[in-house]
Amino acid sequence: MPKKKKKTGSTGRFGPRYGTRVRARVKSVEDRMKGRHTCPQCKAKNVTRVGTGIWKCDRCGNKFAAKAYVPETTSIQKQISEESEEANLSEIEEQEG
Repeated sequence: MPKKKKKTGSTGRFGPRYGTRVRARVKSVEDRMKGRHTCPQCKAKNVTRVGTGIWKCDRCGNKFAAKAYVPETTSIQKQISEESEEANLSEIEEQEG
């Protein structure tokens, strides 16, 4: 009796090409990308990918930029807040001096 094969999922389109590891990585990225994501504004799990790095909530219509494959904005928000803090500090120093 033949052994049961593993499910290839979205990488079945590649067939035997590109190797097992590459297909496994692509499958994990695509599974995370196509999964359910939470909207940062209304907290609903209705976020879909519009394009590379562009995400849209189907419930509230909020369109926002985030990472290419997962709508995580934490590092982007952290970077923006650090830059704004630096700008504020430089403005304060200019006013004092």
